[in-house]
Amino acid sequence: MLSNRFIFKKLIQIILHIVFWCGVLLFYTYFFGINTSDFNYVLSFSVFLMPITIATTYIFIYKIIPKYLITKRYILFGLYSLYTIIISSYLIVLSVFYGLVYLSNFKYSKMAPISKSLLFVTIAVYLVVIIVSAFKLLKLNLKHTEETKKLETKILENQLKLKEQELNYLKMQIHPHFLFNTLNTMYGFALKKADETPEMILKLSNLLDYLLYQVNKPFVSLTDELNHINDYIELEKMRFNNSLKINFKTDNISENIKIAPMLLLPFIENSFKHGSLKNGILRININLFCKNKSIHFEIKNTNNNNETSTKGIGLENIKKRLDLLYKNQHVLDINKNQSVFRVILILNTA
Repeated sequence: MLSNRFIFKKLIQIILHIVFWCGVLLFYTYFFGINTSDFNYVLSFSVFLMPITIATTYIFIYKIIPKYLITKRYILFGLYSLYTIIISSYLIVLSVFYGLVYLSNFKYSKMAPISKSLLFVTIAVYLVVIIVSAFKLLKLNLKHTEETKKLETKILENQLKLKEQELNYLKMQIHPHFLFNTLNTMYGFALKKADETPEMILKLSNLLDYLLYQVNKPFVSLTDELNHINDYIELEKMRFNNSLKINFKTDNISENIKIAPMLLLPFIENSFKHGSLKNGILRININLFCKNKSIHFEIKNTNNNNETSTKGIGLENIKKRLDLLYKNQHVLDINKNQSVFRVILILNTA
C-alpha cells in the first residue's frame, strides 16, 4: 500500500499544478483581452489554448527533456522536439481558426486583436513551455548535483573507513612487535635477578598504559610521545649497561603540537634492535626539535653489518602510516652505509 507521506506529496504536487495552470489561464485571459471588451470570447479562446499548452509542456518536461536531453541523446532530443513543435504549431493554427470560425462567426473584425496574430498566439504558448522547461532543467540539475554530492560523500566515507581499518591493522602489527622486544629485555633482567627489575617493570607499565589507552587516539601531544620515548630509552639503557652510548637532544618542543601516537618510537626501537656494536659500544644519536609547526626528527646508530635491513616490520608499518596520516605532508629519508644507519623525518603538522 502507498504510504500516507507519498499520497500527501502527490496531492500537494497535483494542487500546485492546478494552481499554476489556473495562473496560466489568467495570463492568457489578460494577454488576449488587451484592446477588447468581449470577455466571453477571450475566456473561450484561452480555454481552447490550455490543452495545447499543457500537453506540449508535459511532453517536454516529462518525456523529451529527462529521456533525451539529460541522457545526452541529442539527435533524438532534436528529432522529438521537432515533432512536438510541428504538432503543437498545427494545433495553435487551429486555435486561431477556432476564434475566427466558432467565436467570431467568420467575422475577422470581431476577433480579439491579439488572437488574430498567429505569431503572438505562438509566442504566448511557447513562453509558458520555455519557462516551465527551464524550471524543470534547473530542478533536474539541482537533483543531479545533490546525488553527486551524496555519492562523493559515501565514497569518501568508505575510503575513510578503509583507511581506519588499515591503520588499526598496522597498529596491531606494531604492538606485538614492540612488546616482544621489551619483554625479552625484562626476561633477561629477571634471569639475572637484577635490582633494576622493579624500575624496569614500572617503566614498562607506563609504556603499556600508553600503548593500550593512548595509541588508539588519532593524535596525542608531542610531549606525551616524548615522555614515552624517554621511558623506552631508559629501559634500553638498563639492558645495554656500559655497551650503550646514547645522545638524545630535544629543542623547542611545543606542547600545542600533535602527532600520531607510536610514530617516532619504532624508529628508536629499530636503532636498538638492528644497531651494531662498534668497538664494543652501540652509539645512537637522536635529535628532535620543532620549527614553524613542523617536527624535525633525526636518528643515527652505528652499523657494521652490510646486510642490515631497512625494511623491518616496524619501519614498513611506519611508512604506511605516514602515507595514510601525513600524505604529502612529510619527508622520510632512510639511508645506511657500512658504519652508520640514519633516519630523517620531517612532519608538517599545520
